[in-house]
Amino acid sequence: MSTPSLPAPRTPEPSEAPTLRWGISSTGGIAASMADTLRRHTRQEVVAVSSRSQASADRFAAAWEIPRAHEGLDAMLADDSIDIVYIASPHSQHHADAMAALRAGKHVLVEKAFTRDAAQAREVLDTARAANLIALEAMWTRFLPGSDVIRQLLEDGALGEVRTVLADHGQWFAPDPTHRLYAPELAGGALLDLGVYPLSFADFALPGVERELTASGDLTDTGVDRQVTMTLRSGAAYAALSTTLAARTPTTASISGTLARVELEPDFYLPTRITLISRDGERASYDGGRIRGHQAMAYEAAHLAHLVADGASESPLLPPSATLRVMTLLDRARADVGVVYPGEGDR
Repeated sequence: MSTPSLPAPRTPEPSEAPTLRWGISSTGGIAASMADTLRRHTRQEVVAVSSRSQASADRFAAAWEIPRAHEGLDAMLADDSIDIVYIASPHSQHHADAMAALRAGKHVLVEKAFTRDAAQAREVLDTARAANLIALEAMWTRFLPGSDVIRQLLEDGALGEVRTVLADHGQWFAPDPTHRLYAPELAGGALLDLGVYPLSFADFALPGVERELTASGDLTDTGVDRQVTMTLRSGAAYAALSTTLAARTPTTASISGTLARVELEPDFYLPTRITLISRDGERASYDGGRIRGHQAMAYEAAHLAHLVADGASESPLLPPSATLRVMTLLDRARADVGVVYPGEGDR
């Protein structure tokens, strides 16, 4: 076999995206990462932030030089200058915040997991479609340059027929019923916070759109999922996926086909080295690109800015159908391990 080669990523530089005006909902760690990222690597303008308390909003605005701080999302949504709202609240609040922003005429970038469950996701996506707005899931891995390298390998058949996908994401969190990941009322558990990464990666890598999932796992004392192993099937291709709150796992991923495989070094959901390995062991690598770590959230933000400026109805990289498919698979996995959030079934 000939020495393998990797295509160059087609991902635009985040600084090339047209300037739009953003509001940020919530003032937690991921919101701070986004505020920092937008300032460092894009031309996007963060013009407002909202929090449950005015003091928290004021502190965040001062830290990131944001001109307007609001107590409560509704106050921020009254600002006609805002084009996009970044939803960075807990999982349990994503649906309500996204719906409020869409009804106020704002596009939304909603942190993953997109909502608590597939029913909420469908309502958000249907509302966005009816209003001619974009509701984009902030599964930032899908927008990285390395993901475009893999996307081209899959599209060109360089791996042959995909047969096996492997991915894991485990972190250790001290058992604490007050922590958001242990709180059922905040839609806690490993799946929605960590497991969504390997599941979304497998959905990206597997051929076709038909998915069969089985899962097993155990629960914390508070009733959320602590550890889950999933098997996902699409035709003749299978994915073996795992997630846990109880251990720091390798957090690697691979896609193996009949001609070659690609391996992603830890942490696979970040910009990381991607290696293409032929059947006879020849290798070629891509180093992950210029922007590293959580700063690479710039790519998802820039992608949404391009979509809005171009008048697009949805993202070709992560369409609403893919977001809904992954949320449906998360529902199935939770059902298999016996996790039910407060209020589910009441809608």
